[in-house]
Amino acid sequence: MTKRILHASLAAGAAALTAMVALAPASSAASDSAQAHRQTCWATHYGPIPAGSTTSNGEIFDNSKNTAATSLTRKHQLPFGTRVRVTNVANGKSLVVRINDRGTFKHTKQEPKCLDLTDGAFRRLGGSLNPDAGHIVVRQKVLH
Repeated sequence: MTKRILHASLAAGAAALTAMVALAPASSAASDSAQAHRQTCWATHYGPIPAGSTTSNGEIFDNSKNTAATSLTRKHQLPFGTRVRVTNVANGKSLVVRINDRGTFKHTKQEPKCLDLTDGAFRRLGGSLNPDAGHIVVRQKVLH
Protein backbone atom coordinates (compact mmCIF):
# COMPACT_ATOMS: atom_id res chain seq x y z
CA MET A 1 0.00 0.00 0.00
CA THR A 2 2.84 2.43 0.76
CA LYS A 3 4.43 1.75 -2.63
CA ARG A 4 1.13 2.51 -4.39
CA ILE A 5 0.81 5.84 -2.59
CA LEU A 6 4.42 6.71 -3.38
CA HIS A 7 4.02 5.86 -7.08
CA ALA A 8 0.74 7.80 -7.28
CA SER A 9 2.34 10.83 -5.62
CA LEU A 10 5.33 10.71 -7.97
CA ALA A 11 3.07 10.38 -11.02
CA ALA A 12 0.88 13.28 -9.88
CA GLY A 13 3.94 15.44 -9.22
CA ALA A 14 5.43 14.65 -12.63
CA ALA A 15 2.13 15.44 -14.34
CA ALA A 16 1.86 18.76 -12.48
CA LEU A 17 5.42 19.71 -13.37
CA THR A 18 4.86 18.85 -17.04
CA ALA A 19 1.70 20.97 -17.09
CA MET A 20 3.49 23.92 -15.50
CA VAL A 21 6.31 23.80 -18.03
CA ALA A 22 3.89 23.49 -20.95
CA LEU A 23 1.78 26.42 -19.75
CA ALA A 24 4.68 28.70 -18.84
CA PRO A 25 5.01 31.77 -21.09
CA ALA A 26 7.77 31.65 -23.70
CA SER A 27 9.39 34.81 -22.36
CA SER A 28 9.15 36.18 -18.88
CA ALA A 29 10.58 39.13 -17.00
CA ALA A 30 12.95 36.79 -15.19
CA SER A 31 14.39 35.37 -18.40
CA ASP A 32 14.60 38.85 -19.96
CA SER A 33 16.48 40.08 -16.90
CA ALA A 34 18.84 37.09 -16.92
CA GLN A 35 19.45 37.52 -20.65
CA ALA A 36 20.20 41.24 -20.24
CA HIS A 37 22.82 40.44 -17.62
CA ARG A 38 24.53 37.86 -19.89
CA GLN A 39 24.86 40.15 -22.90
CA THR A 40 28.01 40.57 -24.91
CA CYS A 41 29.53 44.01 -24.42
CA TRP A 42 32.79 45.93 -24.31
CA ALA A 43 34.75 46.11 -21.11
CA THR A 44 37.26 48.92 -20.86
CA HIS A 45 39.84 49.72 -18.19
CA TYR A 46 40.38 52.75 -15.99
CA GLY A 47 43.92 53.66 -16.95
CA PRO A 48 46.04 55.89 -14.71
CA ILE A 49 44.13 57.14 -11.67
CA PRO A 50 45.74 59.49 -9.11
CA ALA A 51 46.69 57.93 -5.76
CA GLY A 52 44.06 58.49 -3.07
CA SER A 53 41.14 58.74 -5.53
CA THR A 54 37.82 57.39 -4.35
CA THR A 55 35.17 55.40 -6.17
CA SER A 56 31.51 56.41 -6.31
CA ASN A 57 30.73 54.32 -3.24
CA GLY A 58 33.49 56.06 -1.24
CA GLU A 59 36.16 53.33 -1.30
CA ILE A 60 39.80 54.21 -1.92
CA PHE A 61 40.45 53.21 -5.53
CA ASP A 62 42.85 50.27 -6.00
CA ASN A 63 43.72 49.61 -9.64
CA SER A 64 44.91 46.07 -8.85
CA LYS A 65 41.68 44.71 -7.31
CA ASN A 66 38.90 42.81 -9.11
CA THR A 67 36.45 45.71 -9.07
CA ALA A 68 34.61 47.62 -11.77
CA ALA A 69 32.39 50.55 -12.62
CA THR A 70 29.01 49.86 -14.19
CA SER A 71 27.87 52.02 -17.09
CA LEU A 72 25.43 54.81 -16.31
CA THR A 73 23.73 53.98 -19.63
CA ARG A 74 22.50 50.59 -18.32
CA LYS A 75 18.73 50.46 -18.12
CA HIS A 76 18.97 48.87 -14.68
CA GLN A 77 21.98 50.02 -12.69
CA LEU A 78 23.91 47.32 -10.89
CA PRO A 79 23.96 48.19 -7.19
CA PHE A 80 27.26 48.64 -5.36
CA GLY A 81 28.48 45.30 -4.07
CA THR A 82 27.01 43.31 -6.96
CA ARG A 83 29.30 40.51 -8.09
CA VAL A 84 29.57 39.88 -11.82
CA ARG A 85 31.31 37.00 -13.60
CA VAL A 86 33.11 38.54 -16.58
CA THR A 87 34.37 36.26 -19.37
CA ASN A 88 36.63 37.39 -22.20
CA VAL A 89 34.93 36.04 -25.34
CA ALA A 90 38.23 35.82 -27.26
CA ASN A 91 40.13 33.59 -24.83
CA GLY A 92 37.60 32.21 -22.34
CA LYS A 93 39.38 33.72 -19.30
CA SER A 94 36.94 34.57 -16.55
CA LEU A 95 36.89 36.27 -13.16
CA VAL A 96 34.43 37.74 -10.70
CA VAL A 97 34.44 41.50 -10.11
CA ARG A 98 32.60 43.57 -7.52
CA ILE A 99 30.81 46.75 -8.60
CA ASN A 100 32.05 49.71 -6.54
CA ASP A 101 31.89 52.60 -9.02
CA ARG A 102 29.79 54.26 -11.73
CA GLY A 103 31.08 55.08 -15.19
CA THR A 104 30.10 57.73 -17.69
CA PHE A 105 30.81 55.72 -20.84
CA LYS A 106 28.26 55.55 -23.66
CA HIS A 107 26.96 52.86 -26.00
CA THR A 108 28.65 52.39 -29.35
CA LYS A 109 27.12 50.98 -32.52
CA GLN A 110 29.49 47.99 -32.47
CA GLU A 111 28.94 46.81 -28.89
CA PRO A 112 27.60 48.54 -25.80
CA LYS A 113 30.20 49.44 -23.19
CA CYS A 114 29.09 47.82 -19.95
CA LEU A 115 31.98 47.70 -17.49
CA ASP A 116 35.07 49.71 -16.72
CA LEU A 117 37.47 47.27 -15.07
CA THR A 118 40.49 48.05 -12.95
CA ASP A 119 43.72 47.68 -14.91
CA GLY A 120 44.56 44.55 -12.87
CA ALA A 121 41.26 42.81 -13.65
CA PHE A 122 41.48 43.87 -17.31
CA ARG A 123 45.00 42.44 -17.60
CA ARG A 124 43.99 39.17 -15.85
CA LEU A 125 41.28 38.72 -18.47
CA GLY A 126 43.91 39.06 -21.20
CA GLY A 127 43.28 42.68 -22.15
CA SER A 128 46.06 44.95 -23.37
CA LEU A 129 46.52 48.24 -21.53
CA ASN A 130 47.56 49.87 -24.79
CA PRO A 131 45.05 52.71 -25.34
CA ASP A 132 44.55 51.68 -28.97
CA ALA A 133 43.36 48.25 -27.80
CA GLY A 134 41.68 49.47 -24.63
CA HIS A 135 38.63 47.24 -24.72
CA ILE A 136 37.75 43.56 -24.82
CA VAL A 137 34.48 41.89 -25.76
CA VAL A 138 33.08 40.14 -22.70
CA ARG A 139 30.10 38.16 -21.58
CA GLN A 140 28.80 39.05 -18.14
CA LYS A 141 26.63 37.21 -15.65
CA VAL A 142 25.31 38.85 -12.51
CA LEU A 143 25.89 36.52 -9.57
CA HIS A 144 24.41 38.54 -6.70
